[in-house]
Amino acid sequence: MRASVVICTHNRAVDTVEAVHSVLAQKDINIEFEVLVIDNNSKDNTKELFHDTNWPENVRYILESRLGLSYARNRAIREANGEFIMFLDDDALASPSWIQEVIKVFELDDQIGCVGGKIDPIWEGGKPDWIPDEIIGLYTLMDFSDMVVEMKPPYFPFGANVSFRKSVFDNIEPFREDLGRVGNNLLSSEESELISRIREKYKIYYTPYGSVQHKISKSRLNKRWLLRRMYWQGISDATRYNKSSWGLFKHILRIAQAGLLILLCMNNVQKVMSQLVKISYRNGTIVGSFRNSRGLNT
Repeated sequence: MRASVVICTHNRAVDTVEAVHSVLAQKDINIEFEVLVIDNNSKDNTKELFHDTNWPENVRYILESRLGLSYARNRAIREANGEFIMFLDDDALASPSWIQEVIKVFELDDQIGCVGGKIDPIWEGGKPDWIPDEIIGLYTLMDFSDMVVEMKPPYFPFGANVSFRKSVFDNIEPFREDLGRVGNNLLSSEESELISRIREKYKIYYTPYGSVQHKISKSRLNKRWLLRRMYWQGISDATRYNKSSWGLFKHILRIAQAGLLILLCMNNVQKVMSQLVKISYRNGTIVGSFRNSRGLNT
């Protein structure tokens, strides 16, 4: 089998069904693939919906009872039969040529271990004016290049549309299970951490042609969500790099600088949000560093 498409989900039954249908709607494809729906201990009707629907034989429902996105993703890696493992978010929709365009890139070179693709937004209610362009990636959106290119450091694909050559996991550990979302928290960085390790032995590529659309729900289109997302990014980075609380003074200084800039640009909502995001990130890094010092992130 050539490809295993993986959709990990937690309490998004309707979105997940739409994601599966988008994969099954691939056009002009003669590639054998399967779809793995990894139910990460959902409490909605995800299980019933999949058991009550007459899916094709290549769609498999798998329950992963340990709550955490990395647990779900690693379960998928163990279950996958495909030569390539293609991750699609449960609130994303695959383009009609997604599978074949991603596999085309892998076929360019056996040393390509990971391929990321373009991620376009579906804004529920439209994009708010207060979101600064430089932090749009926090909404898991990517438009890295107009052509197929190698992604050099410090750039990484995003998890809403990222694929791996399964054989890389023969000698590389999969996702770190102390990183990644668990329920409603926004811990992250498990993708970039894994890709950093893969990059030591393999090439990382990007394609604009194997694209997906990512739904940005109204619940995320508020300042509170964005600041909370960045706060957890700070905790994630502190956990990933095992930062200690000794760098506290540096973070406090950066917070003070951001606060001063807010006072200087009060009439520009995007600039104010840019600085508030930096403050939230630094606060998260401080909290994460103290958690590391006390052994709470292990």
